[in-house]
Amino acid sequence: MRLFLALVPPPALRWRLGALADVAQARCGGRRMPDASLHLTLAFLGEVGDKQAEELSEEIRSLAIPAGHWTLDVWGHFRRPGIVWVGGRRPDTALQELHERLWERLEAHGLPGRPSRFIPHVTLLRRAERLEADGLPDVDLEWTYNRVTLIHSINDGQTARYVPLACSRAR
Repeated sequence: MRLFLALVPPPALRWRLGALADVAQARCGGRRMPDASLHLTLAFLGEVGDKQAEELSEEIRSLAIPAGHWTLDVWGHFRRPGIVWVGGRRPDTALQELHERLWERLEAHGLPGRPSRFIPHVTLLRRAERLEADGLPDVDLEWTYNRVTLIHSINDGQTARYVPLACSRAR
């Protein structure tokens, strides 16, 4: 099964991110991410067997994540594959440390794939036709988080559906 670790925004923030996705789609075209799919990926794990997925679920349930606060205040894009996102203008030390801590645990479980660079962001659009922030509204959102979720990505050939498997504890 295809897995990743993520921060999932609370409902009010998810709604606000969805509103930004609507504005971005009107300006940039592309495929808008459904509100239910909006998240910050901390670690993409790829294909994982059932036994290892269960071990990871237990590991995540045993984790206590310190509360953190992330300011989303900038638009960005990845040229390939045409992704438009929102994220933080300044590097966020707490998110970077959480990312590193999670990867240390994942590598201890034999999972390779730690990226060479971590750019915290929330993808709003895929396959955007225009990758420019001109004309998009200023972003100023605050995200308080204290849980990490292990998510199973199920792809039916057209869209991905995300199913939470396990959630960490709040500290």
